Amino acid sequence: MAQAKIHAKATEGHNGGKFARSTSMAVRSSHLLEALDELEIRVEALREAASAMEQEKEMLVEMINSVQNCQDMRKISDGEREELNLTANRLMGRALTVQVCVETIRSPQQQESLQSATTIIDEIAKKIVDDLESGRKGLISLYGACSSEVQTVPIDQKFQSIIIGCALEDQKKIKRRLETLIRNVDNSAKSITLLDHQNQKMSAQVSSNKQM
Repeated sequence: MAQAKIHAKATEGHNGGKFARSTSMAVRSSHLLEALDELEIRVEALREAASAMEQEKEMLVEMINSVQNCQDMRKISDGEREELNLTANRLMGRALTVQVCVETIRSPQQQESLQSATTIIDEIAKKIVDDLESGRKGLISLYGACSSEVQTVPIDQKFQSIIIGCALEDQKKIKRRLETLIRNVDNSAKSITLLDHQNQKMSAQVSSNKQM
């Protein structure tokens, strides 16, 4: 670590006669380096804790949205639904007041890779509105490119090469975003299926009443 490097330089300077330090200087330097090493550990712990809070916020926002759009919301009275939505909106507002930001240090190449990956995900996310199933397949293909596990579905090779060029923290965030998008698509598909089933049931009842 940093201590070993400075110790080596000090020894080199002493042997060459170009630089010599007293024992007290060496002790002070060693003490300062130990302090910096301990601070480095705490800084990394701080970033990890902030990142965990960032993920917790994302999860809470997603869960609140899930409650508001769940099937049970469609099976209660309008008054009850309005009251529950007011509570959910209040919680959402409070959750969004929490601002947690962990900046990622990137090289110009990593920044370019992140922008390319974001653009690709945004384009597929827009297509979901028009074609849910096709959009889901596209998201799964991108998600497979982010996973180190062996995939049983086709993966987007181009996206995979882009992801490799991203910073490690960005890779994790991109993977989390894709997981969230896939869950949202699955929940939307369930809602559409339920609505279609209800419409079919109502149509059958209307047809039955006409026959009577």
